[in-house]
Amino acid sequence: MAKILVVDDDSMLCEMLTRKFRSMEHEVVCSLSLNDGMKVALEGAFDVVYLDVRLPDGNGLQALPTIRKAASEPEVVIMTGKGDPDGAELAMKNGAWDYIEKPSSINMMILPLVRALQYREAKMQVKPVVALKREGIVGGSQKMQACLDAVAQAAASDVNVLVSGASGTGKELIAWAIHNNSARAGKNFVVVDCASLTETLVESVLFGHVRGAYTGADKAHEGLIRQADGGTLFLDEVGELTFSIQKSFLRVLQERRFRPLGSKVEVTSKFRLVAATNRDLGRMVQDGNFRGDLLYRLQAFSIEMPVLRERLEDIPELSLHYMMKFCERYGMEIKGLSPELFEMLMTYEWPG
Repeated sequence: MAKILVVDDDSMLCEMLTRKFRSMEHEVVCSLSLNDGMKVALEGAFDVVYLDVRLPDGNGLQALPTIRKAASEPEVVIMTGKGDPDGAELAMKNGAWDYIEKPSSINMMILPLVRALQYREAKMQVKPVVALKREGIVGGSQKMQACLDAVAQAAASDVNVLVSGASGTGKELIAWAIHNNSARAGKNFVVVDCASLTETLVESVLFGHVRGAYTGADKAHEGLIRQADGGTLFLDEVGELTFSIQKSFLRVLQERRFRPLGSKVEVTSKFRLVAATNRDLGRMVQDGNFRGDLLYRLQAFSIEMPVLRERLEDIPELSLHYMMKFCERYGMEIKGLSPELFEMLMTYEWPG
């Protein structure tokens, strides 16, 4: 049940909206003047306010910012006279949830209410996991909560972690959360995109090189493994590493020391390893395409990411998250999403 305030000097309209909203099991309060409406709005905890523009004692648009700042931060639906596009535009610029022209059918008048309440409910469901930093990780489903519990366990230790799952399931976000909640938070989080490493450059990128190590190496370069010293090294799509690099990296993983290209001196790097893959590494081992001893060391702790179709209950929260993100990025007024859109998203066969 929501609490709704209607501010309009048309007593017949107030009565009609009151009957309709109460039939929807909402609590309704009516005010026939702007001053009274503002007083009631600021003293009550309303979810939605229907506010007329032309009132006997003032203009509703001028009161809009004040009402929006009430403790309950109500969504405001502006009611304008027909053919008043300037008033509608001004309402939206000042933070109105929506506007409707009078006269309108009762169904057109309740549609903004349905969407506004849907938006407020979704906002209240966004609850972060206590004491766990989960930047960018959205969802409270049972499967997602299991992943977050695993993140907390992994972050409390310093063992190697293998995050598996289809593309788009958020493996890098999980890797970052492990780092950000661990004792290494604040140190470097170094990402290695294994799929983009070419055979000719992979050793230089990972291990670095000294000046003159090869033609064109006019200055020394510190590799990614060394940059991760004290922090976390994240091997994204580790299944793409060539067999020869797997062998070289295995020694680094065992001893935490390596020799840059062209150097006679070994250097150390006390990194924590998190790897991710969208491939079946066990099957790759059977097929002779991945080293079994490397896989054994990678998966000291494993996290399996669920695909979206296995956690459909997270779709409303994810939809709201990305809608708010992109509205903020492009300076757009934040709106709600229709029930029809949610239904479409819930029935889509998500691949990842």
